[in-house]
Amino acid sequence: MLTAHMVPTARRMLLGSADMHAAEVGTSPSAVGASLVVVGIGADGWDGLAPAARAEVERAEVLLGSARQLALVPASIEAERVPWPTPLSQALPGLIEQQAGRATVVLASGDPMLSGIGATLTRLLGRDRVRVLPAPSSVSLACARLGWAIEETEVVTLVGRPLELLHPHVHPGRRLLVLGSGAGTPADVASLLAARGYGPSVVTVLGNLGAANETAHTGTAAGWSHAVPALAVTAVECRADPGTVPLPTVPGLPDEVYESDGQLTKSDVRAVTLARLAPVPGQLLWDVGAGSGSIGIEWMRAHPSCRAVAVEASAERAGRITRNASRLGVPYLRVLVGRAPDVLEQLPGPDAVFIGGGLTTPGLPEACWDALPSGGRLVANAVTVESEAVLAKWFGRVGGALVRIGVQHAEPVGRFTGWKPAMPVTIWSVVKP
Repeated sequence: MLTAHMVPTARRMLLGSADMHAAEVGTSPSAVGASLVVVGIGADGWDGLAPAARAEVERAEVLLGSARQLALVPASIEAERVPWPTPLSQALPGLIEQQAGRATVVLASGDPMLSGIGATLTRLLGRDRVRVLPAPSSVSLACARLGWAIEETEVVTLVGRPLELLHPHVHPGRRLLVLGSGAGTPADVASLLAARGYGPSVVTVLGNLGAANETAHTGTAAGWSHAVPALAVTAVECRADPGTVPLPTVPGLPDEVYESDGQLTKSDVRAVTLARLAPVPGQLLWDVGAGSGSIGIEWMRAHPSCRAVAVEASAERAGRITRNASRLGVPYLRVLVGRAPDVLEQLPGPDAVFIGGGLTTPGLPEACWDALPSGGRLVANAVTVESEAVLAKWFGRVGGALVRIGVQHAEPVGRFTGWKPAMPVTIWSVVKP
């Protein structure tokens, strides 16, 4: 599978080669590859294909797909059969280019646009060069078997991705469909659930959906011991152990869920800070002076498409950030070890910036401000007089909002209870005009 960061490079390779071929044969670039059709095929194989899909396969000169998918097509189909190479991500552009000018059909499992090759090819070639004929997806089939409404079911794709991505979706009462890469996925999911305090969760594994040998196994996460087929979907009804504290996706997780050496934006201040940073799906945050990584982590937990870079000068703290990110379900948080502002030049432009440390470093606020586009948000927190002076200067220069937050916690005082104040935090937030 092509990862997101490979797509632009692969697209340039593929379109450039296609355009060159078009020039040589005297056709327009848009005509090259126009015959590429992606046909979804279920575990029921040829018999389950719709007439239109069968017709495309029958007229194909080349069939591309996995060995299992190619074997589902009758031997009477005379097209050349080309199995996917390994690794596919690097070979795919050249492989598609080789078929230029030939009627090519790509075989895919179920709905090719659901974590499938259809979406990858559309990103590479553009939607005008790819025609997709989907079959029922594994999600549709699983919900049909379980009696679950699709719109009320959360789908989590772990195909070629870290298991830890499941964490933000685990909440009491939620129904999940987990798409995995092999027979080991259900056991891995069950182990994660049990370790999170969701051992009573009901796990149902549906294997070979749509085939004559379709299977179903049900158990609990804590007691899971079933052997299942490699082609399977894991359905989960999340149920928590007594006393398990849910971890919501809204900001302000309990401080104790973070591994920290004390360099941690505390829960109450973190909630206010993230509200002012305003996480938006698909946007990128720079978390500068990241400490334990809590701001970047909770930015990414707000939505699966949110991205963040944690910039931290200490290698020890950077390792801690990585562990926190994995444990809290955002393993794709990028951690950059280095001193700001020097290392910021190598980063893609941000949509929002948080400065949690290093405010008094010469040139740091300027570098962060200059990197922001119009509409970008900058939030900086200060706990010392010197860093507050920097914020006051910038507040006077570009405006925004400057507030001081004082939090007090109730603690025992002998036989009674008193208030213990935490160090006040000054927060400056501004939207760049």
